[in-house]
Parts: sequence; C-alpha cells; structure tokens
Amino acid sequence: MTREHDESGLDLARSIARSLSRGRQRRRSRPDRGKRADPTASGSHPDDRDPQTLDATIGRLVNEQGWSDDLRVHGVFSRWDLIVGHDVAQHVRPTGFHQDAEAGGRLLVQADSTAWATQTRMLASTLVRRLNEELGEGTVRVVEVVGPTGPSWKRGRFSVRGGRGPRDTYG
Repeated sequence: MTREHDESGLDLARSIARSLSRGRQRRRSRPDRGKRADPTASGSHPDDRDPQTLDATIGRLVNEQGWSDDLRVHGVFSRWDLIVGHDVAQHVRPTGFHQDAEAGGRLLVQADSTAWATQTRMLASTLVRRLNEELGEGTVRVVEVVGPTGPSWKRGRFSVRGGRGPRDTYG
C-alpha cells in the first residue's frame, strides 16, 4: 500500500528526526569516534592549511612583525596632500619617520625654502595634532623640519685642500 505525500512536510520532518536519533545512538556506542587517528588530516572545519585571502595573510604578517605603526605612518606619506593641504604639500614633504624610545615618534619633513621651513616650524603643533587624529594619539610627538641645503664645497673643482671653504673665495 502506497501512502500519499503529506503536503505539510510533516512526514519529511519525522524521517529526518528518526535518522538523526539513530545517528546519535550509534555515536554513543562508539565514544572514540570524535578523535582523529591522524592529527594532520584535514577535517570539514577551516584551519591554517586552507586557502587564505591575501588581505588576511598580509594582515597577520604585519601584526606578527609589528609593522602596523610603520604602515600607518607611511600611509600618511601617500595622503600628505590631503592631510596638510595642497599649498603646504607643494613646498613641504615628509622624508622619514623615526620611533625613539624616549621621544616617541619623530616625523622628518623637508621644506623647499627657508620661508616654508619657518612657516612649518610655527605650524608644527597643529601638524602633530592633525597627524595624531589620523594615526592615533601619541604616534607622532615631534615634527622636525629641515630647510633646503646649500651646495657642498668639499668635493668638486672648486674645493681647496686645507682651505676654509667658501669663505676663502668670497672676499
């Protein structure tokens, strides 16, 4: 005798429940079933041997190496124009970042003229505040401004061995 299909799905739910209860009874009778014989065998759950996304892998590498502060600071280098403004960014550019144990973070910037170097030194506290808003409090403690460098007379055709430098030739 063939039974009609129950439209409500109750017969399907009962058969699933019966099969699950049979499975539980079998597992109870074999307590060692949960232990794997080979610990290197892969299961159905994700583990370190599964394919990983590049973002997760690089993030883990950055955290393990302690590079997160350096990456954030060098990210400022690429967004310098947005952080300090277009006018300042045309004349002042970041050249380095040094993490000191006693002084904290020290950002080195170079100006293309002495006027811009002076202006940047006056704006240093505002610049430190703005950078710490971007990077996190206490990341940058000091902004060291370097002006343009003059020509060196130590080498080249205008150098004189034992001379006092450019003072000898100008007067």
